[in-house]
Amino acid sequence: MAEEKQLLDILQIINTPGIGPVSFYNYVKIAGDVAGALHEVAKKKEICSRSFAEEQLALAKDKNISIIAYTDKEYPQNLLQLNDAPPVIYVAGNIELLNYPVAISIVGARNASIAGRKIASRIAYELTENDVLIISGMARGIDSSAHKGALYAKNQKGPTIAVLGTGVDEIYPAENADLYYSILQNGTIISEFALGTKAQMSNFPRRNRIISALSSGTLVVEAGLNSGSLITARLALEQGKEVFAVPGSPLENRAAGPNQLIKEGAILTENAQDILNVLSIQRNSLLKKQKIASFTLDKVKNSVNIPKHEVSEPTPSQAVELLQLISYEGVDIDELFRNSGLPQAEFFSELVDLEFSGRIERHPGNKVARIK
Repeated sequence: MAEEKQLLDILQIINTPGIGPVSFYNYVKIAGDVAGALHEVAKKKEICSRSFAEEQLALAKDKNISIIAYTDKEYPQNLLQLNDAPPVIYVAGNIELLNYPVAISIVGARNASIAGRKIASRIAYELTENDVLIISGMARGIDSSAHKGALYAKNQKGPTIAVLGTGVDEIYPAENADLYYSILQNGTIISEFALGTKAQMSNFPRRNRIISALSSGTLVVEAGLNSGSLITARLALEQGKEVFAVPGSPLENRAAGPNQLIKEGAILTENAQDILNVLSIQRNSLLKKQKIASFTLDKVKNSVNIPKHEVSEPTPSQAVELLQLISYEGVDIDELFRNSGLPQAEFFSELVDLEFSGRIERHPGNKVARIK
């Protein structure tokens, strides 16, 4: 990690009004180092106080949050490709996931349909089972569905990365509190914004570049033509990443974004295998040039493995039948799976569907219960 003095210098500069990442790097380039940049900024602007930087550092330590500078080896290498890479990121959870070699970001509408949320969670689940990390923004709708699909994978311990438009210590939206803590337990939460930063609409488009930069490609599931999800897709294209899109009815406004992306060359995606096929080609090409560090999703140690994986065709919803097996007192998820008789992917997809429709809720001890 960066030395404390340098980290405090960076925090002062980047939290000075009128200084963004591009300005930060320009000052560092002109001055030769961070300390010199701080001196130069102080000549021209009313610089952020040292006490604020010290408070951020103390608060991070108190909340077990890491502040990682662009000079640190833990800093995501993919982010360094951006000319406006955040000089620091705040990280809660597993920092080793930041440099996971193959990841897909899944984004889409906040007011997503049940069908859209279901396909997002199903694809996220299948990709996680195939050692592809899922990244999203923890917003309502598609984002939340993608995170939940990933968390249900790997025996309900699948990791995922949430990139926030608030401080990492702020839960937004409030209804995602349980999701926030689940991600914190099995994955990673990151933000470029200072601790305590509340939700501001101007911050969410900024975080989109981080979501796309951390990923090998971006999947869009339901989005309007002017949505933030399409901004993420455009950023991914600018960064040389693949863009995937789930098609929809031309009569549905939420399908307009993905359909337009497909017209422009995005990869039409109906299931996880469509993405795995592309990632397999990318992986084979990459392995010719370099060795990939060994990872697993559980312990981040196995090399990335994207095997041929047949994804079964979606079957009619079994949600009603599954709900009948869930009591108001709660039932163990593993026991529920055995009793359901459903294929694993279908089971967890239906479980997510029931949770999003407000008919069941997660309980401690790996249980779910019907809501009275």
